[in-house]
Amino acid sequence: MRILIAASGTGGHLFPALAVAQHLQNCQIEWLGVPNRLEQTLVPKDYPLHTVDLEGFQTRLNLGTLKILQRFGGSIVQTRRLLKTRNINAIFTTGGYIAAPAILAARLQNIPVILHDSNALPGKVTRLFGPWCTKVAIGFESTAQYFPKNRTIWTGTPTRDSFLTPQHLDLPIPPEAPLIVVMGGSQGAVAINQFVRQGAKLWFEAGAYVVHLTGDRDPDVNQLQHPQYITMPFYDNMAALLQRATLAISRAGASAITELTVTQTPAILIPYPYAAEDHQAYNANEFVGVGAGVMYRQKELTPEALQNTVLDWLNSPETLQEMATKAKELAVFDSAEQLAFLLRTVGNNV
Repeated sequence: MRILIAASGTGGHLFPALAVAQHLQNCQIEWLGVPNRLEQTLVPKDYPLHTVDLEGFQTRLNLGTLKILQRFGGSIVQTRRLLKTRNINAIFTTGGYIAAPAILAARLQNIPVILHDSNALPGKVTRLFGPWCTKVAIGFESTAQYFPKNRTIWTGTPTRDSFLTPQHLDLPIPPEAPLIVVMGGSQGAVAINQFVRQGAKLWFEAGAYVVHLTGDRDPDVNQLQHPQYITMPFYDNMAALLQRATLAISRAGASAITELTVTQTPAILIPYPYAAEDHQAYNANEFVGVGAGVMYRQKELTPEALQNTVLDWLNSPETLQEMATKAKELAVFDSAEQLAFLLRTVGNNV
């Protein structure tokens, strides 16, 4: 069976797609992306990568709109040609603007498409083209309200296999010490970084260690120095880090929420305030709604509020344990296997 995966741009689109790909043994996988995005780094070592010249549509019409439309039309033609030449049996896409030409080309070729959207509020492309897909798989059960029931399946969001088995953390943190993990998403979060550095002193006094993933755009990255403070732009072994964490301070991207639920990590969520349609707040509400953490809006958050919330949790192991149990209620541990099975099924029925 030959499967085309259309996933591009950010880790939120790519990591779930890669997780599904790992469970498609004995399938020939081709990958569709765009130039100069994250897939250029993550994909080629494992799968043939094909790119189309494509970019997202702007909110307002302007002189560049015609050029974008021309590229979009060309991307459909390129994708359709790829489907023909590679004899593709099924398509899997994780949304975003790369999904549009993949879905339209598949429609022209009568090829089944499984579209997965990990966000509680599905993206515009998903809402527009989802009804044209064979199935729309969703990361949160409540997302079903946006699609016809007969086309929707709740699978959760796939996560890397490393999150599903115990991992070793190679950082110098005493086994008995509470661990606070701070993560601002793939770009980091300067505002969160500032709040954390202002509140960390009292956390250290409470015996906690802090692993702070700052991203690579923070001008004050070396401002705080302390034996219990470990800072780095990124960290590869996130599974081990979150498995060890006592609590997390995080943005609310769908992949981050998935990783927090699978590792049962209580979290203080601070949604990215400029996310499209405020979708991170919808994700955070799902997590908070089951009692797994709290959400603060960035514009309303103060260093004191963050500092005190963390201290309250550190002083209440029972609260932390209850939130960890609640986080597990959102977790779907076999999401990648479900989606791989679904792809094999629709592909075999062509």
